[in-house]
Amino acid sequence: MKSVEEIKAAIETAVPGAAVTVIPNPAPNAQHSLLIGAQHGVAVAEFLRDNEELALDYLSNVTGVDYLDKEIPEKVKVTRQVSKTVDGVEQTVDEMVEETRKRVEPGYLEAVYHLFSVAKKHGPVIIRMRTANRTDQVELPSLTPVWRGAEFQEREIFDLFGIVFTGHPDLRRILMWDEFKDHPMRRDYVEPDDFEYEPTAHDEVLKRAQEHKAKVAAGEAVQ
Repeated sequence: MKSVEEIKAAIETAVPGAAVTVIPNPAPNAQHSLLIGAQHGVAVAEFLRDNEELALDYLSNVTGVDYLDKEIPEKVKVTRQVSKTVDGVEQTVDEMVEETRKRVEPGYLEAVYHLFSVAKKHGPVIIRMRTANRTDQVELPSLTPVWRGAEFQEREIFDLFGIVFTGHPDLRRILMWDEFKDHPMRRDYVEPDDFEYEPTAHDEVLKRAQEHKAKVAAGEAVQ
């Protein structure tokens, strides 16, 4: 099978304008992956499936990944006015100093697809698509029209991570109920303390539910 660098070159030749980046994997298995620009996601997927040499006709699994906002410290040089005594005379002069400032790099969500070829008996080829952020720009194109096996797995990612797969034939929650808010696999998800939806609360869940009821009762009593 072609190397990831060769597959990257083949994609960029077959799909003009497609942005493809090799994401190295330092693990011993060295399963490097390809980050695909979402704009050309479907066209790239169709190429990978239909190319005679690659023939990636089988999608084994799709997973979601959540990357939080990241604070990056940066050293910058700035000019400050400082007071100095020169020849017995105090005066204000400009002085170049170095400061450490923090820059926030927005987080994002990823969908990761593992592809194999049943016909050629090779794989996996791992492709990724990344959202613009994890707040109001969380759309990615659905690859279900290319590999039907993605249907339920993209629904699960939509449910648990909040990625909205445009073009999906039936995008709705699959594990949580329709009224449920938030996405439980987000890294900053906070569990509720009432567990009103748990019909048979027990152990730790029961303890937290009882504590919540006690807080509510105390609050009502104060009012």
